[in-house]
Amino acid sequence: MANRILIVDDAAFMRMMIRDILTKNGYEVVGEANDGAQAIEKFKEVRPDLITMDITMPEMDGIAALKEIKKIDPNAKVIMCSAMGQQAMVIDAIQAGAKDFIVKPFQADRVIEAIKKTLG
Repeated sequence: MANRILIVDDAAFMRMMIRDILTKNGYEVVGEANDGAQAIEKFKEVRPDLITMDITMPEMDGIAALKEIKKIDPNAKVIMCSAMGQQAMVIDAIQAGAKDFIVKPFQADRVIEAIKKTLG
């Protein structure tokens, strides 16, 4: 059975890029969200195997959403997506329980490598 993934990013274009990489590699995208609050709702609804989470989003950022999701399910697997130069935020995210991070612009092989590693 394909691993089920939730994509969270405020840019529709970025979500489309990740969805494309994932589906081409046999993963199933079970939902998308464009901010942290929506990510939490979607997570409860679809219970994905893994979440790709943008760090910088309006309303609620990825780190705040990550913390809330970890409260709901401490075993939730989250990979953060960051732009170049967000190292400090990446460290915060890892401390908050993110499993890995991928940097934009996305490199397909790096995305898949991070996902495979995280899903074990």
